[in-house]
Amino acid sequence: MTQTVDLRLTPRDAATPASVAAAAAAALHIAAARVVRADILRRSIDARQRRVMVNLKVRAHIDSVDVSADAEYAPPQWPDVTDAPSAIVVGAGPAGLFAALELIECGVRPIVLERGKDVDSRRADLVAVNRTGTVDPDSNYCFGEGGAGAYSDGKLYTRSHKRGPVEKVLRIFHAHGAQREILVDAHPHIGTDRLPGVIKAIRGTIERCGGEIRFGTRVAGLITDGQRCTGVTCADGAEVQGPVILATGHSARDVYAMLLDSGIALQPKGIAVGVRLEHPQHLIDCLQYHSPQGRGKYLPAAEYSMLTRVDGRAVYSFCMCPGGYIIPAASAPGQMVVNGMSPANRGTQWANSGMVVEILPEDIEPQPGQRPELRMMYLQQEIETTFFEAASKTQKAPAQRMTDFVAGRLSDSLPRSSYPPGLMSARVDRLLPQSVAKRLQEAFTVFDRKQRGFLSSEATVVGDETRTSAPVRIPRDADSMCHIATAGLYPCGEGAGYAGGIVSAALDGMACARALAASLL
Repeated sequence: MTQTVDLRLTPRDAATPASVAAAAAAALHIAAARVVRADILRRSIDARQRRVMVNLKVRAHIDSVDVSADAEYAPPQWPDVTDAPSAIVVGAGPAGLFAALELIECGVRPIVLERGKDVDSRRADLVAVNRTGTVDPDSNYCFGEGGAGAYSDGKLYTRSHKRGPVEKVLRIFHAHGAQREILVDAHPHIGTDRLPGVIKAIRGTIERCGGEIRFGTRVAGLITDGQRCTGVTCADGAEVQGPVILATGHSARDVYAMLLDSGIALQPKGIAVGVRLEHPQHLIDCLQYHSPQGRGKYLPAAEYSMLTRVDGRAVYSFCMCPGGYIIPAASAPGQMVVNGMSPANRGTQWANSGMVVEILPEDIEPQPGQRPELRMMYLQQEIETTFFEAASKTQKAPAQRMTDFVAGRLSDSLPRSSYPPGLMSARVDRLLPQSVAKRLQEAFTVFDRKQRGFLSSEATVVGDETRTSAPVRIPRDADSMCHIATAGLYPCGEGAGYAGGIVSAALDGMACARALAASLL
């Protein structure tokens, strides 16, 4: 027999299985010896008060272990689709990989076309970016197997529960090697050191079931028959036939130009741009856990979430990476842009987060000679070029102490940083568009009033963060999931403007796959 109970424990007791079982027995008013196993189903940290507590939902096995309770962790089963009808998936990021798995589940054979390399081969190109500043336009932190998510924190927290089966996405990750904690924690994450192995395991499932993944295959055009997409052409001249799920990620700028050249309608979409803000992790632990000793032995590296509005636009933290690194995220030569990631143990001495300002299409006037649909993308490019030039055309990142950024002065020195190519002191407040810099300066003072000590001379503003989301939306029909004017073309995920993270991208890929399969079978 099992019973489920909610518990509120100290961090130490929550981390001690015997204490969890004893607390469950006490809550159920039974003898402690009767609880032979206690499974933690949900875990969240409550740091709102001075005394930090851990909230648990626990399933207590009473008198004996109920083995049927483990069935929920059984991996899904996918059929062999070797001889099934085929569909094309462009991109092997979260949206593309989960679209491929869903196609298989629906009885369709996926052909996944990925411009970059597999996760193992991709590592050498990431080393080159970090050490020499050399950016391969087809293999970098944005492009390659797993997409931009492969070398991120692997954050799986989402508010997109109305969009689809979040638990199914988590179970699939778990079935392919992600730790069980992702099924439990309120803010689950896999870790950049573990996620590549999980991605390889997903590739293995796709190929074992008869699907195909082609690396080093950049899609250069669409094949259309009237108002229907019937396939794609690749940069090497090859053609692949079938309906198309377009899951290229938010940095495939050449794809946006190709779509417009092909007569595919696009719409400009709001973005957010700003900086990476890096603090000592111990400082964030002290602030979040209300203790000068920091997190202690039983609490994880602390996270934060910040939000305010300045002059009618949102300013907020984005992609917070506790115990992480800042990484160079350019996807082509001539760009300077940074992002963040964390290993599974979130064990570095730094915490970083994007700090960004909302920019809407109506804020930007299209320039003569530019395509108005891409005006937000041009803004991204302009900022990235400005920072690249300021860094003497290297991947060193312009940076400023947080207090100097707010005061508008050059930093005489910079704190140690996790950023591999290194930092250079610069007036980041002048390199950013002034509407962005001024809003960030005011927001930082607001955040410090909310949490005294957040505005710190030991924190570093590292520029620039521009790749928070796609600068366009590829409009699609809400029912068919096809492009509004092109049947057989399914814009999908972050690159199409319909997702904002690993899980939401996976959910969108799955939804597009189901819609495609329904039209094909």
